[in-house]
Order: sequence, then structure tokens, then C-alpha cells
Amino acid sequence: MNETDRNEIHDVVVVGGGAAGLSAALVLGRARLRTLVVDAGEPRNAPSSHMQGYLSRDGMAPAAFLARGREEIARYGVGLVRDRVTDVTGGEDFTVVLDAGGTVRARRLVVATGLRDELPEVPGVAERFGRDVLHCPFCHGWEVRDEPFGVLASSAMSVHQALMVSQWSKNVTFFLHRVAEEELSDQDLRRLAAAGVDVVPGEVAELVAEDDRLTGVRLADGSTHARSVLFVAPRPVPQTGLLERLGAELDETPFGAYPVVDPTGLTTVPGVWAAGNAIGFAEQVVHAASGGYRAASAIVGDLLMSRLDAAVNG
Repeated sequence: MNETDRNEIHDVVVVGGGAAGLSAALVLGRARLRTLVVDAGEPRNAPSSHMQGYLSRDGMAPAAFLARGREEIARYGVGLVRDRVTDVTGGEDFTVVLDAGGTVRARRLVVATGLRDELPEVPGVAERFGRDVLHCPFCHGWEVRDEPFGVLASSAMSVHQALMVSQWSKNVTFFLHRVAEEELSDQDLRRLAAAGVDVVPGEVAELVAEDDRLTGVRLADGSTHARSVLFVAPRPVPQTGLLERLGAELDETPFGAYPVVDPTGLTTVPGVWAAGNAIGFAEQVVHAASGGYRAASAIVGDLLMSRLDAAVNG
């Protein structure tokens, strides 16, 4: 980024260069707004070799998807900086502080900083995550259909995950791990039985792999259950630090605290929009791209009307 980019005020700075941020930048660039994307290069879906369920992009590698997006925004003059935003302050405009040094200014902000998945501390889970340790059947269920599934409980809410994955395999074992069987309701147990899900109490000690493939789940008592796929529920950690610094209102949910937003992604801070996993843990790539588009189109109208009102009011 040259000194002109640093010194001149941008119409919009987009913090985060994933699906939401790039989608917003594409729309903003096409609307002829001076736009800059600041990307730390840490997409949530980096462990996955492919993404699914995105019409026309089904099976595409996440890295290839983002590379295509960066090429597209460049056609419309959108700038891209590989850096991390460490702070942001508001006022008449916004000042964005970069980790590598210096600041950039913007009239509006899009925060698309996503979230971080905190994995269960079971040996083997982190090493195999995104391959045969998975979290979302909509993302990966088709590719592993009919294989022997395991589901690692993190709380009684994991019953829902065990029931959902039974749509893709009729051979499902639900490992209670550190969840007591008494924590499951009678309705939970009836549904699990109706879905044909086996419930196995006892703490999981480790995953077993052979030839770099998951082959089983070993319990603390030494018993091993043959499984080739394990579904887990990472604890989502929203990346809301910038929004908190700006004073955005957050809403506490069972999956973390996320900003309160209107249907376009506008936060409670005027001039600040959020999109993608920055507003919710369940946003898939296609949802994130849509959210970025909605935020950008709202910003185009907001800036236009602000400029016209200023002209009208002298």
C-alpha cells in the first residue's frame, strides 16, 4: 500500500478478506466506491480441502475460491492489504490501525473478521480436523456418506449433531465423553434410539489412525470402537474485539457473543456493518457471501444519501 492509499480517506475499509469481506468489496468496487480490504489471511475453513453447497462453486478448494475473489475485486480498483487490524477508532470518520504500522481512514467500515474454532482437547482431533474429523454434515456429509460415523459429545446439546448426521449414515456411535448419560433427556434417548444411534458412555482418550486415516476411537478404559469419521462440535470464539472497541452492542448466545445487527448487517454503531461469521457461528460460505453483498449495497445507499443530504442542506 502506497502513501496515497494511507493518507487519502477511503469510502469503505473492509476488515477481513474471506467470503463476506470479498463479496462486500466486489459490490462496493462495482459501485465506484474507494474501497480497501485488510486481510490477515486466516480463513476459518482453511483446514478443509474443499467447500460444498455453494451453487456453481461446489467442491471448490477454499484457497482457490478466495484467490478468484481477490482477482475479481482487483478488476474494480479495490485495494488489498495483507495485514492485521489491531485497533479502530470512530468519530466523524474511522481510523484503522494496522499491525505492520500506520493507519488508514474510512467513512464506513465492514467488519468481517469471522471466528476461531476451539477444538476439543482430545489427542488426534486437531491433527485430523478438516479431513476425517469434521463438524458440519452439510459441508462434508455427502463425501463420507454411509461410513461408520462417531460423534464426540461436548455437552448435552451434541445430541442434535448425532441426530443430524444420521441423515448421511445409518452407522452412528455417539460418544458421551465427559457428558453424563443423566444429562440426556428421555426425549433425547428416544430420538437417538429411533435414529439407530448407539450411545457409548465413557471418556474418549484418543483417536486411532493408521496410514494417515482415522480407524477408531479409543476410550479411557482401553476399549476401541472402529470409526472412519468423527464429528465434533468446536467451541466458536467470535472475533469481536474491534466491534467491542467501537462500542457495538453484543448479544450473548449459547455459541458466543455476536453483534446486534439489522437485516443489512448494520451494527448499533453508525457507519459500521458486520457480515459472515462475525455475526453468527452458523454462517456458511454462501451465507457469508450473501451477507457481504447485503452490507455493501446498504453502504452504497447510505453514502449516497449522506452526500446528497449534505448538498441539500448546504
